Amino acid sequence: MGNRKRATERGSNRTKPAVIGGMIAVVVGGAGFGVYALYGGGAAAHDTKSAASDAKDEKDAKPVKKGPLSAAEVKSTATAFLTAWQSGAVTTAAASTNDTAAARTLLTGYGKEAYIKDVTLTAKARSGDTVPFSVKGTVTYKGTTKPLAYESKLTVVRRAKDGKPLVDWHSAVVHPDLEDGDKLVTGEAGTPPIKALDRDGGELTTAKYASLGTVLDGLREKFGKTAGGKAGIELRVIRADSKDADSSAKTADSDENADENADKKPDKTLLELSKGTPGTVRTTLSPGLQAIAEQQVAKKAKSSAVLIRPSTGEILAAANAGAGKGFNTAFQGSLAPGSTMKVITASLLIDKGLASVNKEHPCPKYSTYGGWKFQNDDKFEIKGGTFKASFARSCNTAFISQAKKLKDDDLAKQAQQVFGLGMDNWSVGVPSFDGAVPVQSQAQMAAELIGQGGVRMNPLNMASVVATVKTGTFHQPYLVSPTVDKRTLAKATRALSADTQSQLKELLQYTASSGTAAGAMAGLGPDFGAKTGSAEVDGQKKPNGWFTAWKGDLAAAGVVQQGGHGGDSAGPIVAALLKAGS
Repeated sequence: MGNRKRATERGSNRTKPAVIGGMIAVVVGGAGFGVYALYGGGAAAHDTKSAASDAKDEKDAKPVKKGPLSAAEVKSTATAFLTAWQSGAVTTAAASTNDTAAARTLLTGYGKEAYIKDVTLTAKARSGDTVPFSVKGTVTYKGTTKPLAYESKLTVVRRAKDGKPLVDWHSAVVHPDLEDGDKLVTGEAGTPPIKALDRDGGELTTAKYASLGTVLDGLREKFGKTAGGKAGIELRVIRADSKDADSSAKTADSDENADENADKKPDKTLLELSKGTPGTVRTTLSPGLQAIAEQQVAKKAKSSAVLIRPSTGEILAAANAGAGKGFNTAFQGSLAPGSTMKVITASLLIDKGLASVNKEHPCPKYSTYGGWKFQNDDKFEIKGGTFKASFARSCNTAFISQAKKLKDDDLAKQAQQVFGLGMDNWSVGVPSFDGAVPVQSQAQMAAELIGQGGVRMNPLNMASVVATVKTGTFHQPYLVSPTVDKRTLAKATRALSADTQSQLKELLQYTASSGTAAGAMAGLGPDFGAKTGSAEVDGQKKPNGWFTAWKGDLAAAGVVQQGGHGGDSAGPIVAALLKAGS
């Protein structure tokens, strides 16, 4: 938070504070008020005014305004801020926010680093405490000028200590693509542009494939300096964690896996003043399958999907609904995978001799471990059933019941050593998250067995999991061939045993033909397998729906956030991709 002005003292005649030893004395004329306060000590001594006089002053003090903001307060606060910003009165505009220092820094950089001039800000009709507004201006750099126009919004809040309405400061007020700590800079782009190609040599653009915005940004950041291009002049968002954030030059080989940070967004170009010369980067994406992926996720809000080739790890398609809204959930999402995690857990139980496809296996209504009572969907039970029956119906207690026979780190080791997950070493070619299976204990360890607790995955991870089952060996997914930049792909330390792989494939095939995945996978057999999942999330009315499957030499996974059961929500998306690629 920035510095705040002191509340105005009553009266017009004031004297400067007098320092007396370790104390400061402030005397305010016309109000009969005196205070002596120790520096930093928290102690205070009142003057000789009577208690009755103190009580009168407290009664006469103006009360702090609380409660909802009025329409007039929202309008006047927004108007004051926008007017000051438009006129270039940065200090005044910043003082209208609840973070003066951060606002002053970014608003100053708006003119001095981004070179945005002649700004016109036009407020629109408010919605509650939020005021949308349009921005028009020009960007001028070394004799080149281009117009700039975009939409943004601000929200007004009431400051608790004095009730004053202020703009709730976030960098996104200045531009919606900014996150706190980011900045706007105009100049020679630190990284030359790239022309990304699909596997057949066609150009990949967001006009054709709306989901690929973050992918194209990531490709440029990773390969721009080595693809043979020349930088142009651009207005760009420089991320807080970017190598360009301190205006230092990037080095192409400083860290071969630097682009694989799951939390990192690439820098983003907002306006091109003069074109650079792009270098060329060929990807593994299939134009036809990418188009189908885009169409499929457009049917379900908050959906994401990935299609890969199990035998090689090549990524053939990846898409996010709503163009991902600036975030590539398909590659970088970090979500509980629900019952799709049971694929990994089943491999662990089979390896340890705790389960076998056609042997009897418990599936009670409830199972307790670590003080938590777990249950199945609709509290069903399977009496005298096999492990295959439990897996196909996604019986939670069939897995929880085995927790007491496992060590806390067994699941994490299985995920890392066999499925290549959770070691933060994937090198896809763009930023990605390669899953997390933290070592936990008691109830949280049991919850991880069914894809809850601390387990986190995304569609790329889960497509890779089912691909590993299909081939028996982990092949790290990639979007750009490692031969392009001689990077090393991640490897697992061991393959699935022949027996475990055979049993896993039987489990997934049975689930696809006769279990919870049968509806979505109808007509895609016989060389197929699938697993559904539903992951509970605090604060959501409906769980996230997951689905992962293979058909032939194709593997896919998808998630629909707040989609409900995976077979109904994500299942049709995944099935459509598998069918199209066959």
